Amino acid sequence: MPLTRAPATTGPAGDGPDAAPAPPPVPPVPPPRLPLWPLATMFGLVPLWWLAGAFYLGWPLLGALLFALLLTRGRVPLPPATGLWLLFLGLVVVSATQLPSGSALLTFGLRLGFYLTALVVGGYVYAVARERPDQTAVLVPLCAFWLGLVVLGWLSVLAPRFALTTPTEALLPAGIAGNPFIQDMVHLTTAEYSARSLDPIYRPAAPFAYTNNYGSAYALTLPCVVAFTMLRRHGVLRWVLVASLPVSLAPAFLTLNRAMFLSLGVGLAVLGVRASLRGNARVAASLAGVVVIGALATLVIPIADLIDKRVEASDTNSDRLSLYAEVIRRIQDSPWLGYGAPVNADTVTAAAPVGSQGQLWLVLFSHGVPALLCFLAWFVVVAVTCARATSAAGQWLAVVPVVCLVQIPFYGMANQNLAVAFFAISFALALAERERRAGAARRTGPGRRATAVPG
Repeated sequence: MPLTRAPATTGPAGDGPDAAPAPPPVPPVPPPRLPLWPLATMFGLVPLWWLAGAFYLGWPLLGALLFALLLTRGRVPLPPATGLWLLFLGLVVVSATQLPSGSALLTFGLRLGFYLTALVVGGYVYAVARERPDQTAVLVPLCAFWLGLVVLGWLSVLAPRFALTTPTEALLPAGIAGNPFIQDMVHLTTAEYSARSLDPIYRPAAPFAYTNNYGSAYALTLPCVVAFTMLRRHGVLRWVLVASLPVSLAPAFLTLNRAMFLSLGVGLAVLGVRASLRGNARVAASLAGVVVIGALATLVIPIADLIDKRVEASDTNSDRLSLYAEVIRRIQDSPWLGYGAPVNADTVTAAAPVGSQGQLWLVLFSHGVPALLCFLAWFVVVAVTCARATSAAGQWLAVVPVVCLVQIPFYGMANQNLAVAFFAISFALALAERERRAGAARRTGPGRRATAVPG
């Protein structure tokens, strides 16, 4: 007779009616919050780094500090289009095989350090801005950078011949400190002018080595300052920044940087068109205020006459055109990887090397056509993404990549300004993302079920 098993009266452990309920899933522990003090140290203490002569050589070291904090934190969200920049960096590294000599590795490494630092700054700012309830605090270091720019710009106006041997310059080996490129970075000066001229034109430059960098930084940070005053409606810092806007015009105008006026003008024009299409009265009013302040400044500073005088006394236009033509001629022999770095040539009238006088020409000549396409594509992608911002502050910040695209043919950006641009753009990307999520939540409403969207 076959044996049969009696029916079970209780189910497996935990399945019966009297079994204890399963514990709720434990939510993952959020990663530690990234601090703001490294950004404040890097961007807020620019006058100190300038006095020490470490503003250039120390910048990648400060970027390494941010990178170490990101590695320690882990699980860091990457900004949009990061893959394009990583591809650009890879092409830059490979182009080092085209360097003419081992001595060129020093300046090549410094430029690469600025490219890497910009990406690290962008990733750090993007992560901080996404995780903090008060995003406005993230912009404070960049506003401090602006104030340092204004203060040192006025120092350039009041003491244009001031120069000083810095501690960094004194500590460097003579062979390195004597390199003209390094000498410009570590020897402290306030203004750029021709020492041989009987009537020199003094153009503010501090904390940078060249006045074009000052004009570039001014155009990049001004939209950020206006955006901050819109995000924070009270506080001492807000009113200090509001007061600094008209004060900043004298050193900015005296740089006589035509590309600064052009890039800022195009950026403000794009902002005005977007404001009119979207009917944003607040953006239009703020834009009108900035334009009026600038127009009033031209009544005191004869900027047009000064620019005409400078153009008549120099051959900058013909020099630039000869350099550009030489880049186009030479890149045909090495289009894929370029030449690794700018080179001196006897075929041009300019004193500057071939492959300088503009980031577009630097990337094209030094790293090749594919690297240039990746470089430009990153700015185009983030410009389109930032343009989706709906708030007044977001629309002002969305101007920064537009300003960059206009500056790239005329200004070099293998310096601190690239990190400034990444700071502002990454914050704008995080702000636009938060606005998009808030808009989706409002459209969904508390009583409606959100439609699942495939990832």
